Amino acid sequence: MKSNDPEESMTIGELADRFGLRPHVLRHWEATGLLAPASRVHGRRRYTRGHIARVAMIVRGKAAGFSLEQLRAVLEASSPADRRELLHRHQRELEERIRQIEASKALVEHALECPEDDFTDCPAFRRLVEQM
Repeated sequence: MKSNDPEESMTIGELADRFGLRPHVLRHWEATGLLAPASRVHGRRRYTRGHIARVAMIVRGKAAGFSLEQLRAVLEASSPADRRELLHRHQRELEERIRQIEASKALVEHALECPEDDFTDCPAFRRLVEQM
């Protein structure tokens, strides 16, 4: 969106392009109720800033490994307190996944720098494995 006009809207193709999606994905999210149906102008869907924010949350949530049902629960929580509770749970899950990824990264980095012919025989590598 090029202007600061809060009423400005995007077509389905523009919104899909913005997030690297295919338009049918947005239509599917509408059909399943994950995304509110866009208003139509001259028969074409027009998405608002609210749609953009919701699509951003869905795209980033999916990238973080959350299912559409988990995202629906967050986006449709019955109260702010319920939403915060769900988000805290997801935050803890993300933090655990980050710890696991960091441990895996440490193993890969050691294997790349290890002077042993077979890094799995390396005492330092085995210590890293034991710490996991």
